[in-house]
Amino acid sequence: MIKNYTLEELPTIAKEVIKTAKNKVLLFYGEMGVGKTTLIKEIVKQLGSSDRVSSPTFSLVNEYHTINSEKVYHFDFYRINNECEALDIGVEEYFFSDSWCLIEWPEKVKNLVPLNSVLITITANNNQLRTLELRNNG
Repeated sequence: MIKNYTLEELPTIAKEVIKTAKNKVLLFYGEMGVGKTTLIKEIVKQLGSSDRVSSPTFSLVNEYHTINSEKVYHFDFYRINNECEALDIGVEEYFFSDSWCLIEWPEKVKNLVPLNSVLITITANNNQLRTLELRNNG
């Protein structure tokens, strides 16, 4: 799936990501400031959480709860230096928990993420549009 979208279209894009994803582990790729966290906030909202969503830059993972008592985990691996730091917080248990795992900077833990993860790449265009490319693996 490849979609161009504006900020106003985020709710629709988030719903399409949820519907199109064949796995609950979503890997978000894109440059700093491209809108990964903004999209993740909307996905968490569309999954039914009213929790305040913020980037877990320092804590590495934030946990949110939906109205159906499901858990959604949001990871930000930008500041880690090696995969051992991710292993120390027990990422494997999260990744294989059957809960939604929304992962920013997955390239930092590329050897730890499930092979059938969903790859989402966001790029900024000159005209305030963003392009989202979603690819299901496996």
